[in-house]
Amino acid sequence: MPVERLAEALADRYRLERELGAGGMATVYLAEDLRHHRHVAVKVLRPELAAVIGAERFLAEIRTTANLQHPHILPLFDSGEADHFLFYVMPYVEGESLRDRLRRETQLPIADATRIAGEVASALDYAHRHGVVHRDIKPENILLHDGRALVADFGIALAITSAGSGSGSRMTETGMSLGTPHYMSPEQAMGEREITARADVYALGAVLYEMLVGEPPFTGPSVQAIVAKVLTETPRPLLPQRHTIPPHLEAVVLTALEKLPADRYTTAGEFLAALGDTTARATSAATIAMRAPVRGRDSRTAAIAALTGLVLLLAGWTAWRALQPAVTEPVQRYALAMPDSQAITGLFAISPDGERLLFSGPGNRLWLKAHDRADAEPVPGTDGARRFVFSPDGKAVAFVEGSRVKKLTLGSASAIQLADSASPTGGLAWLDDGSIIYVRTAGRALMRVVAAGGSAEVMQQSDSLPAILPRALPGSRYVLFTVCFGGTCGSRQDLAVFDRKTRTTRILAPAVATGDYVAPGRLIFVRRDGVMLAAPFDPGRAVITGEAVPVRDSVVVLGPGYLPLYAVSRTGTFVTRLGATAGAERYTMVSIDRTGAETPLDPEWTFQMVVFGGNSGWAVSPDGTRLAIGLGTSSGDDIWIKHLPHGALSRLSLDSAPDFRPRWMPDGRTVTFISTRGPAAGGLSAAHLYRRAADGTGADSMVVDVGRPVYEAAWTRDLRWLALRTGGVVNQTGGRDIYAIRPGIDTAATPLLTSPVFDESALALSPDGHWMAYESNETGSTEVYLRPFPQVDAGKQQVSVRGGQAPIWARNGSELFYVSANREMMVVPVAGGASVQLGQPRILFRLPEGLYPLAGENYTPFDITPDGHFLMARLAQRGEAVHPVIVTEHWFQELDARMRSGR
Repeated sequence: MPVERLAEALADRYRLERELGAGGMATVYLAEDLRHHRHVAVKVLRPELAAVIGAERFLAEIRTTANLQHPHILPLFDSGEADHFLFYVMPYVEGESLRDRLRRETQLPIADATRIAGEVASALDYAHRHGVVHRDIKPENILLHDGRALVADFGIALAITSAGSGSGSRMTETGMSLGTPHYMSPEQAMGEREITARADVYALGAVLYEMLVGEPPFTGPSVQAIVAKVLTETPRPLLPQRHTIPPHLEAVVLTALEKLPADRYTTAGEFLAALGDTTARATSAATIAMRAPVRGRDSRTAAIAALTGLVLLLAGWTAWRALQPAVTEPVQRYALAMPDSQAITGLFAISPDGERLLFSGPGNRLWLKAHDRADAEPVPGTDGARRFVFSPDGKAVAFVEGSRVKKLTLGSASAIQLADSASPTGGLAWLDDGSIIYVRTAGRALMRVVAAGGSAEVMQQSDSLPAILPRALPGSRYVLFTVCFGGTCGSRQDLAVFDRKTRTTRILAPAVATGDYVAPGRLIFVRRDGVMLAAPFDPGRAVITGEAVPVRDSVVVLGPGYLPLYAVSRTGTFVTRLGATAGAERYTMVSIDRTGAETPLDPEWTFQMVVFGGNSGWAVSPDGTRLAIGLGTSSGDDIWIKHLPHGALSRLSLDSAPDFRPRWMPDGRTVTFISTRGPAAGGLSAAHLYRRAADGTGADSMVVDVGRPVYEAAWTRDLRWLALRTGGVVNQTGGRDIYAIRPGIDTAATPLLTSPVFDESALALSPDGHWMAYESNETGSTEVYLRPFPQVDAGKQQVSVRGGQAPIWARNGSELFYVSANREMMVVPVAGGASVQLGQPRILFRLPEGLYPLAGENYTPFDITPDGHFLMARLAQRGEAVHPVIVTEHWFQELDARMRSGR
């Protein structure tokens, strides 16, 4: 394929970067989508195939697949013709295909194989219900991204088949094969024109077979030999090849691989249900049916008579119920207006019977409002409560105060402590069996403690991803929770479920902030953009059994942690706060002199910070002509370059992962920044230091991998030393440490300040590179300190008094600035020499309301220009007004109606 001609043909829309691979039908290229500034995969049909098909017929067929929207289907972005090339465009997925993993591991763990097959079956079931059959399910078309399966090329084989159906023998002359012999159903191998969804079920069965035993069900030296086996032979049973495979799973695979379509599962949904039914008897042809033993004639007759009576009784009751008129209560919706003295200031929960609302209110305590009362009352013994939940019977509440889990019986005056070391914002769940699930502060674990009292135990733990926001499911076997990616959940969140019986975890819904089970048989979940969706759900197996549909938009979502503000009772009362998602505020950059006088930098420029909120960061170039800044835009969180003061804004980083906290290297030609792309570090989420030329040329590259997540970095002017601040899990104290490394010389980073008890962060190197200012909470409050660099043990001076944060040096090194606990900009004179001399701190000006930084950023979120002005962000537009709390009674009727209509 002439790559130069192809690149020229697509130049107005896509910039080809490199070839990713080639297959029987298409060549795949990595490209930049010039309009949306994102990486995509451009698949170009082989010219001889394109000539046979024709553009008009191919594009007409492929359009039908563009409407498939499912969490396990790779979407179709674009398709078209350019200079006789037929192409289609899909997202570029960083990860590997199932084929790549099989090449590496040969056989997958049974749990992984079952999960992947279930996710693919879910995608197939959705597509089949929308009239699309894949026709080419194989490991190469199953991508693995962040632990979940994505089915690619949906409907492409159908498009080619349909578009080429009028070409007669010309299709075979191209040498193309529609479908892959190892996974091709017998009816496809025989060339039948009418291919149904059961062909995809067969192919998925073959893929699952290979994941479990290491090879497809039929192999051979040639395509003809494989096809002959597909048509004539029976697959070998799995258990003799791998004895740990559960018998029911073998039955599922062999049923899917039946020769006759009528003998397979009717739908991919049936296949999915069978995967989770561990109690089902094996029913495939390879299973021997066992007849029940014959008991006595009398006992059998009595059993038949009893059964007949029960059937008649149930039939009569059902008939009577069918004749009764349906009684439905009207849906009622109203705003909950509370006086300021009883205002809902944060989270809320509703009792299971829907009669009482518990909420965070004035006085930093919990308040309780009964349905039949106009006023709310404070709940004694709940001062400082953060997260809270009702007991299943509604008679008690559990809450987190500080790091302690407490239980209070409503009506009593005091609470009892059940556990400590709890995350203040991690969340709580109270299960039907009387146990309470909470999130441990240090370490990534869901903990369990019995509400009646006792020692806490680890229920679920991950070495790589934290679990937050647990939610109860009926029966107490399963627990919903949110898997958090990124140190402050800024990268992504997935809704997961933990099986307490098998002690396994699986993802239920990707890219979801949190979710809840609501009767009858419904799972609701909210994305981070505030859209609430609902899907049919089987609580006995903890599986989503149908398509998710949107049921509410604009649910307020609080960060960090992205916690949606809603609550649902078992009786169908729904409470929510509607409005703009938190974090949608827009800012403008201001220049502030030493008196506190503000001057807008560019009055026509406003911006939104990245989803990490305070992690955005900005830095002025050494010559003062450019600003590097982390921005949150529709294309993601990236680093941008602003030419000062009124110049253009251009995007620097192009990766889909969050990028933030830029800093200029001393030469002014390169920008470093933190990104959550790349490998996980030290069992935590990926967070590494990257760099790119400030003019946007070249590619991003990782500076150094120190085996830990990095959230701050600073170079000495001679580029010999790089100081790094690692760690930083929300609500975790003692995880932020400072290291140093000489890139190109050292093989490992040198620990400088690494206390396991308190945090060291907001590092700032002096212009001469001999001193390091930083903030630490070692005294119980955050203060600014100064040490020699890199010999930090050669001395130590406390700079701030009664609280300080965000240290930064003057460009000439003669002054050190920081923000006091009272939001005052402080300046400390610094006299150079072998032993630095600090003058008395004095106030320059007070930071007014609406001026960034806020408290507790753990880094310095502003910069100083060469002429000594401070560049800070001022709130220009609030993204969230005070929105009323909306109560909807009998909401289940509205929910069911929306699910039936699909919108």
